Amino acid sequence: MRAVDALEIKELVKRYPTGTEALKGVSLKIEAGEFFGLLGPNGAGKSTLIHCATGLAQPTSGEIRVFGHDAVHHYQEARVAVGLAPQDLNLDFFLTVSESLDYHGGYFGMPKKERRERTKELLEAFSLTEKRDDRTRTLSGGMKRRLILARALMHRPRLLILDEPTAGVDVELRLELWHYVQRINAEGTTILLTTHYLEEAEQLCNKIAFINGGEIVAEGTSGELASQYGVRSLEDAYLELVGRNELSRAQIGAEAG
Repeated sequence: MRAVDALEIKELVKRYPTGTEALKGVSLKIEAGEFFGLLGPNGAGKSTLIHCATGLAQPTSGEIRVFGHDAVHHYQEARVAVGLAPQDLNLDFFLTVSESLDYHGGYFGMPKKERRERTKELLEAFSLTEKRDDRTRTLSGGMKRRLILARALMHRPRLLILDEPTAGVDVELRLELWHYVQRINAEGTTILLTTHYLEEAEQLCNKIAFINGGEIVAEGTSGELASQYGVRSLEDAYLELVGRNELSRAQIGAEAG
């Protein structure tokens, strides 16, 4: 019997009252255990898709299932399976670092003892132990990113959604976060990543989908996408997608020569 997909989206439409159609019948499957990348320009529909999958936005029509649970009609069961690290640093600035994790665990119904143990574990994993009693508003941008990711993992989700997780962080922290998410993926956590860093998608993801204008326009491995667009690399395929192939390194190199 085939395993249940981590995320299954069928004909997803999201239309805003203004008439803007952010998603135009998107269908997507992410298998359990995959590290899946979703790439596209600003305004392509990436965040809307994530918001619909996590209950932050109500789809106009279509179906979303998280490990078989209907994310619209059985929201609670679906939501427990998902950890979301959003692009925005949406921390409660009046809480300390450890309180942020503890409250999140409480929201997902974790018993007090388990919350305490998991908080300690994550503080150590993300080098936040020394900051445990600091209020989140006093943290540096990099520390806030660490905490956002730790919070998303607090309730041990089976699907982790990372929306631009390394935006604005230094190289050292980016590599540290890469290492950590690769490890939890190897341990069985399914990961959906959106990023503007193409080398990040290439390094981490075993499958990638391009989204543009609210539609999935291509899907496959880095090599398959390059082949579909008749180019040599994922970067060049992406530049073809957004209509900027004049920025291709091969093109620039040829012009320089």
